[in-house]
Amino acid sequence: QVQLVESGGGLVQAGGSLRLSCADSGRTFSTYALAWFRQAPGKGREFVAGISRSGVFREYADSVKGRFSISRDNAKNTVYLQMNTLKPEDTAVYYCAANQGIVSRIDAAYDYWGQGTQVTVSS
Repeated sequence: QVQLVESGGGLVQAGGSLRLSCADSGRTFSTYALAWFRQAPGKGREFVAGISRSGVFREYADSVKGRFSISRDNAKNTVYLQMNTLKPEDTAVYYCAANQGIVSRIDAAYDYWGQGTQVTVSS
């Protein structure tokens, strides 16, 4: 079973950086593709970044390309989202998600979700 727990959210000024982490307590972490999604108040959940099981393939939303970087450490059962040059429009609850297939931009493709971590970027 997969249990995802996010951490690292907080309040930061525009232009600042944060690193989110998502850890899994299970033993099958390396068999899952992983992704970060976010949901801002009053908006739907949107894809931010995804990474393949091996970590070789990575995909980003256009809105974060060049500013955010996704990585994973299968030995530590953890996926990261490094967020640089943050903007107020990045304010949202960020969720990590896992599926046993390939990286997808569609949230329905993911079987497991964390509880979310709040990121607030002040102007």
